[in-house]
Amino acid sequence: MSVVKINVLTVPAEARERLEQRFANRAGAVESSDGFEWFELLRPVEGTDDYLVYTRWRSEADFQAWQDGQDFARGHAQARSDAGGQGPAATGSTVWSFEVVTQASPTA
Repeated sequence: MSVVKINVLTVPAEARERLEQRFANRAGAVESSDGFEWFELLRPVEGTDDYLVYTRWRSEADFQAWQDGQDFARGHAQARSDAGGQGPAATGSTVWSFEVVTQASPTA
């Protein structure tokens, strides 16, 4: 059964573009991980000011293996140190976890 992890990011208005650029530049950082199924960065439009980072995994074990791995550590260390000296874009983070109970996709 697939699992979904949603990282809820609090991002000040002045850091939104920086956050989006960092995610655009991270291409490939998770896609080759065993068990990875999907990624989306969701920009708030209505109802919240928080960004959502949506990832879907084949299993909790696959997600944990990625989170405990070097790619995760390297990506988050880079965001913390930011070569431009700007530091993290988000001022807060909460992770929500879900199991996929049912799903649908477009029919042909």
